[in-house]
Amino acid sequence: MPSFMRQINIIGRCSTMVRNDALADTGLSGCHYSYILTLCRRPGQSQEQLARHIYINKSNVTRHLAQLEKNGYVERRQSEEDKRVTLVFPTQKAYDVQPRVSEVVRGWNRYLTEDFSEEEMEQFSAMLSRIAQRATAAVNKEFEEN
Repeated sequence: MPSFMRQINIIGRCSTMVRNDALADTGLSGCHYSYILTLCRRPGQSQEQLARHIYINKSNVTRHLAQLEKNGYVERRQSEEDKRVTLVFPTQKAYDVQPRVSEVVRGWNRYLTEDFSEEEMEQFSAMLSRIAQRATAAVNKEFEEN
């Protein structure tokens, strides 16, 4: 039996492929959805805050933000309070595409779980939440140590 982490990784890679296809005409790649959703909900985060919120290392965040900025989805500005900090804001183009990105994510989630009963969904969600809490606690502990 394959490990559950291998299965989670397969689901994640397939999810990225589905988002790549569904968002191909927007110039967004499958990995950009979390940036669009997060920044539209909380504009003006620092790049470091964004990295911590979506659990992606800072160098990847910088690279992805450069692509998003080039394609007109985000704007980066130096913080007035601390010139060492770069704040990230969604553009109108990001706000315009956000409903579509959300629907792609919801549609994929519905597809993956369409044959689950309500009880199975509650149990599955609870178990995933417990795993996610342990994973984020481990990573947050690592952030605090650095």
